Amino acid sequence: MRITRVLLLSVLLAMSLGLMAQQQPAAAPRPGGPYSGVAPAAPALTGDMLQKPGVPEGKLSEKLTLKSQIYDGMVSDYWIYVPAQYDAKKPAAVMVFQDGEGYLNRKGGRPALNVIDNLIAQGKIPVMIAVFTNPGDISGSPGTPTYKFVEAYGKKWDRTLKDSMRSTEYDTVSDRYARFLHDELLAQVAKSYNLRTDGYSRAITGSSSGGICSFNVAWQRPEEYSRVISWIGSFTSIQWKEDPAVADGGQDYPEKILREEHRNIRVWVQDGSNDQENPKYGSWPLANIRMANALKLKGYDFRFSFGVGPHSQGEGAAEFAEELTWLWRGYDPAKTAETYVQDPAEATQPVFRVGIVNRKP
Repeated sequence: MRITRVLLLSVLLAMSLGLMAQQQPAAAPRPGGPYSGVAPAAPALTGDMLQKPGVPEGKLSEKLTLKSQIYDGMVSDYWIYVPAQYDAKKPAAVMVFQDGEGYLNRKGGRPALNVIDNLIAQGKIPVMIAVFTNPGDISGSPGTPTYKFVEAYGKKWDRTLKDSMRSTEYDTVSDRYARFLHDELLAQVAKSYNLRTDGYSRAITGSSSGGICSFNVAWQRPEEYSRVISWIGSFTSIQWKEDPAVADGGQDYPEKILREEHRNIRVWVQDGSNDQENPKYGSWPLANIRMANALKLKGYDFRFSFGVGPHSQGEGAAEFAEELTWLWRGYDPAKTAETYVQDPAEATQPVFRVGIVNRKP
């Protein structure tokens, strides 16, 4: 009788726990990954993010491929977008997009081609050649120094060979990727198109590791790239001390901005409060706030948009038309240089402060 009673209680307890489990709300999705905070859905894309009737459309090339010598045989895919207004007799401005394939779908989450068409037609940005480049693939060059480094890095951090190659290109605080763009990728594009070479007429953008990559390129070579947009930039320690020849990591950039020579660059930094807190590499929201404050304190011409997004491109994409308009404002094709100064309205604003909003007092 006692055994029967114990069995009955056990069954009832199991049923009760099962019912409670069914009644518990499902964990909120984390679109930016497990280390991102819970955030609302990304804003809808509107206005100049969408195709508009009657706006001249440019031409997107087929997928092209480049084999790098700077990265020991790495193979990269890229695409070239030529606006309808391009005139081969006139050198065109240039903008480079990291993780470029993700921007090519006109109906996707980052429809850059729509924005370029719309803003050129409105005269808000110059006629520019856009180069969309993907991270490279080193798998076909085993035994090279780059392959060995990338392979070892991937094993150390449990990352794939391709992902590790992307990090080696994008997260490393050196001029290597800038040299790849100058000596190899854009040199190849320039064989077919008339490109401007002054930094005043060149911009660069990317997200996450592509964001720090874009800033790093301009920082290393401001005479070649003076306009930068970074979404959810990885200004963290991803490649810190991985290469003994590279002293700095991405987390050092706020201090580099404060302590090193002022660069003549214009920068839009975007992030969200629910971006990731990564146990391996650091805090994305705090890193981007530090970047914004360093740029402000040193008098840079910058904008900082800080929303509630996770580690995703949604918020950056929703404001991309505004970002491009701000980035290229005042552009004069008759000029080859401009000294950027901080907007007086920004100069009167205080530095950015932080507060804890997800804990009870």
